[in-house]
Amino acid sequence: MDVKQRIDELVKLLNEHNYNYYVLNQSLITDYEFDQYLKELESLEHAHPEFKDENSPTVRVGSDIVKSFNTVKHRFPMVSLSNSYSKEEIMEFDERVKKVIEDKVEYILELKYDGVAIGINYKKGKLFQAVTRGDGTRGDVVTQNVRTIRSIPLQLRGNDYPDDFEIRGEIFMPLAEFERINEERVEIGEEPYANPRNTASGTLKMQDSSIVSLRNLNGFIYGFYANANPFSTHYDSIKKAAEWGFKIPVIKKRMIEKANTIDEIISFIDYWDTERKNLDFEIDGIVIKVNNYHQQDELGFTAKSPRWAIAYKFKAEQVSTQLESVSYQVGRTGAITPVANLTPVHLAGTTVKRASLHNADQIERLDLHIGDEVFVEKGGEIIPKIVGVDLSKRGPNLKQVEYITHCPECGTELVRKEGEAHHYCPNDISCPPQITGKIAHFISRKAMNIDGLGNETIEQFYKAGLLNNFAELYHLKKEDMLPLERMAEKSADNILAGLEASKSVPFPRVLYALGIRYVGETVAKKLALHFKNINVLMKASFEELIAVDEIGERIAESIINYFSIEQHIQLIDSLKQSGLCFEIVEEKREGPQLLSGLKIIISGVFTQFSRDEIKALIEKNGGILSSSISKNTDYLVAGDNMGPAKLEKAQKLGLKIISEDELIRMIEGK
Repeated sequence: MDVKQRIDELVKLLNEHNYNYYVLNQSLITDYEFDQYLKELESLEHAHPEFKDENSPTVRVGSDIVKSFNTVKHRFPMVSLSNSYSKEEIMEFDERVKKVIEDKVEYILELKYDGVAIGINYKKGKLFQAVTRGDGTRGDVVTQNVRTIRSIPLQLRGNDYPDDFEIRGEIFMPLAEFERINEERVEIGEEPYANPRNTASGTLKMQDSSIVSLRNLNGFIYGFYANANPFSTHYDSIKKAAEWGFKIPVIKKRMIEKANTIDEIISFIDYWDTERKNLDFEIDGIVIKVNNYHQQDELGFTAKSPRWAIAYKFKAEQVSTQLESVSYQVGRTGAITPVANLTPVHLAGTTVKRASLHNADQIERLDLHIGDEVFVEKGGEIIPKIVGVDLSKRGPNLKQVEYITHCPECGTELVRKEGEAHHYCPNDISCPPQITGKIAHFISRKAMNIDGLGNETIEQFYKAGLLNNFAELYHLKKEDMLPLERMAEKSADNILAGLEASKSVPFPRVLYALGIRYVGETVAKKLALHFKNINVLMKASFEELIAVDEIGERIAESIINYFSIEQHIQLIDSLKQSGLCFEIVEEKREGPQLLSGLKIIISGVFTQFSRDEIKALIEKNGGILSSSISKNTDYLVAGDNMGPAKLEKAQKLGLKIISEDELIRMIEGK
């Protein structure tokens, strides 16, 4: 047998034993035998590097040092799920689904793993690239580290997998491994890690993959994504993924189930609310998904999350401690957030010193007094929250908490509009935290993405009198920056270069960067594409604004109010003079754009183009993509396997229903 044949034989043998041990929990050979095979393979690959594959089992031990992680755009955005904290909310979710889906709805119930979301691309059966969730649109490439996770296949089993697809799942740290690492850290005099989730996240971003390998991360798969999805249901895709060698939730242990009724969903939730204590990893809830992919397509997405799935979060751990004081934070939009300052207490793996009080209503509802013994829990929030008061321990002379009437930063009287939860400081022109917050938002990655600037530098520039608004960023001079502390010549050059580069940022992101209340990334893009330039948008009426897809009354009122303030118009004029882009730069095309202004919705599976390619074609040719069918929709582009309920609704409304071929002919002007 020649060297190449022996290497191939060892690769196949080791992959098989990895799969048996880490996915099936079956040990068919001893650890010693496995190590001997691995050492033989390492030796042969070292002597004959021309025969080593990038997905060889030897990469499981790690080797390469990664200086930094590249960031890439997700081919399929990694959206977040909406969270619910009561069974009533699950019932409401079911009602919303059944208002849209007229056919029978089947749900899939899965555990909500408390780990790190990952998207892994496979090409021709081999692991090609692994990317973290990041901000949902872009993530960090951590391929080398993910290759060390033994439950993730490097080479798929069988031969019926697509040539190019993405599998998604959750990477987590088993509890026993977390305890082992913390014991080692305590022994050498280091602080133990706070919780398994953060430790898994930090491990996945380590520069040395050999250390990652030693930490024994694990994971489960929960999603299949491809341009042409060969499956009709989520459950079918998960079962097939198991055949390809992926570690999926165990059916016989009730880690994944089908459900047709609310009672079945509640039964699954109740079971795992108790049984989760017996798992060797952490979960923080249950995920409920519509099983049928065509029904998922029909339900679509909101700006932030899918309408076909929801997460039920288990009630969090609760502790009691003393309320020492209440302080008030001012956000970049002027929203006032009261914060409880607590006697430090250990909660869910971390030491808690502060807790969110949300708003005045929350303080009034709790009837808080300084010195109260309060109950605190995390409850799915990043900042812990107070959920109750132990009245049996309230002393006789404790002072009741009274909500402030004026801004703690600038002294302006606070306002609270009817129907809104928060008080606001209306002084967005000269209130310090609003000024610095708006500038920090303006330079952020999703907005202008200005290299060389950070929040600390913004604060420094503001205190030095160099910045009073984000438009003044483009008036910064090198000679003004250099006298500041820790400001070297290279740093100043980097800031100026970043500002110059930001002038090429497209209009939708510039609009988002302005920080108009309620205008997030998705809304900014829709407004920019609809109105084409800032001048038209500034003059838009309430009726014109709410006519835009997904723009409601609250957003429209906020936009009109923003452009009614003279200082905001002056800021925009200054940015224009600095060279920023305030209009959609249309791609030059020969002939008329025959889809211009047409509202189009697509549904089903297409043969000549993927769904994303179809959407791009429509937008490129002037069409406006709609997320749901209405009387304002101009065309429905129907692909194969389109949901019958959507088709029936389109027919009832008398919409023009066209095929993929007809759409292409329209674009070509035929």
